[in-house]
Amino acid sequence: MLIQVLRQQTALQNSRFLTLEEQVMIFIYVISQKATNRMAMEDWQHSGSTISIVFTRICKAIASLSPIFIKPPNFDDVPDEIRFNPKYYPYFQDCVGAIDETHIAAHAPSNVANNYRGRKSNVTTNMLAVCSFDMLFTYVVTGWEGAVHDSRVLTTQLEDPNSGFPHPPPGKYYLVDSGYSNKLGYLAPFCNVPYHLRDARRRGGRINGPTELFNYRHASLRNCIERCFGVY
Repeated sequence: MLIQVLRQQTALQNSRFLTLEEQVMIFIYVISQKATNRMAMEDWQHSGSTISIVFTRICKAIASLSPIFIKPPNFDDVPDEIRFNPKYYPYFQDCVGAIDETHIAAHAPSNVANNYRGRKSNVTTNMLAVCSFDMLFTYVVTGWEGAVHDSRVLTTQLEDPNSGFPHPPPGKYYLVDSGYSNKLGYLAPFCNVPYHLRDARRRGGRINGPTELFNYRHASLRNCIERCFGVY
């Protein structure tokens, strides 16, 4: 399917020595194995220059497909995942998606590497994503340094008129975790109240009071973004 989409939507084609299928396989090999240029040279028996050119070409082509696959959510309809689940409806009927960030391993020049070191001291880049409850990404922004706090990334995107961020219309909102501010359009859980699903499961599913119940349902519904990161 990916090959077919690349042929139809981009200018990619077979090169003199490599079919498009081989070019894509080299790209997938590099990103899945975290392979160096030298490793790819040895495994695919092509020069380092060819590997570099192929990787860059495929990477840019796939990135150019983002408007086709990453589209703003439908703000008009109540998502089926909420509408047909009594745990969420009507309580979250105006919710349009979930927001979170994840860290992706990266390589950075030594003079700026510390800017990319997150809480675990690994060099990473911070990626902000919005997803719908059917686990489709509706907005993605990458490239932030790993040391930057999640709330700053989101605030910057919200304040940038050119970011393309799908702002929720009046009366609608996204689910966010406690790392973000609780404000109009962005619903965070109660502070200082057990939140994570594992907390409730550890106690045999016992919920103590309405705030814990809200946080449990909030975490359960927002978990779609965690599953998206895990799948993709």
